[in-house]
Amino acid sequence: MTERTVFFVSDQTGVTAETLGHSLLTQFDGVEFKPVTVPFVDTVDKAIQVARRIDLTATQSGVRPIVFTSFVQDEVRAPLVGIQALVLDFFEAFLAPLEAELKAQSSRTLGKAHGMQDTMSYDARIDATNFAMEADDGHTTRHYDKADVILTGVSRSGKTPTCLYLALQYGVFAANYPLAEEDLETGRLPETLRPFIEKLYALTITPVRLRQIRLERRSVGRYASAQQVSFELRAAEALYKRHNIPVIDTTNSSIEEIASTILNETGVERRVRP
Repeated sequence: MTERTVFFVSDQTGVTAETLGHSLLTQFDGVEFKPVTVPFVDTVDKAIQVARRIDLTATQSGVRPIVFTSFVQDEVRAPLVGIQALVLDFFEAFLAPLEAELKAQSSRTLGKAHGMQDTMSYDARIDATNFAMEADDGHTTRHYDKADVILTGVSRSGKTPTCLYLALQYGVFAANYPLAEEDLETGRLPETLRPFIEKLYALTITPVRLRQIRLERRSVGRYASAQQVSFELRAAEALYKRHNIPVIDTTNSSIEEIASTILNETGVERRVRP
């Protein structure tokens, strides 16, 4: 398998370059990519230093690096033109066609994509994140009436990271409630969840993957045993079916895919647009 160094260079956080760049790179299975993120390259001098670093990498490796950039200002981008690399700049590729279509000049302002210009959206994300942490793992259920969605499932099926992603990315108020062994043995929906059944969305996972995760977390006792894992998943899925609770298999899905599926199928409104 060949290896290529990939630089994500930005005049701000680098989130845009990383997100779009990684999306493109996932289409290439036969190459191993070595990522290097260089954020806050917001002056010409910094850009010159990065250009030298990339050229040195090309010389040492004997193959051109791939460089994803998201520079707003042309003068900062300029030092990377003509270096020993494939340079793909997202802003350069899309801003000019948009300016032509809209018959307007873009502001070329640093930090607009991930800055604090929209304080209402920022506050919504913070409020949603605080809610997700407070309502994590069923610790606090008194505010379930405020939840947009309540995720449920067995331990380690992906509830907490999905709730936090929904909060941070979309400002969605997401709670999660773990199904304990006693809940599964009775086969009844926990009393706490019954008034909010319309808000429930279940997560499931294959026994092999769940056991792998649990073994990494706690390798002793019944928690990660094959028998316990199999019982919990069978009982939980029977519960979902009995109460007509929508469910998603998280085994081979990323957090982004899980969150998007939940939002699409529930119709929960995004308070914040990425």
